[in-house]
Amino acid sequence: MHYPHKISKRHRVRHIGFRSRMRTSLGRKMINRKRRVGRKVQVV
Repeated sequence: MHYPHKISKRHRVRHIGFRSRMRTSLGRKMINRKRRVGRKVQVV
């Protein structure tokens, strides 16, 4: 039986976490887009 690829939580947070999104302009755009639609911003 093969197990799915296990990515570490730290690695995941550093790449797709809230703070890493806020670092880039595109990430900030994405978060603002979600906020405009009315979503709670829970990135990870």
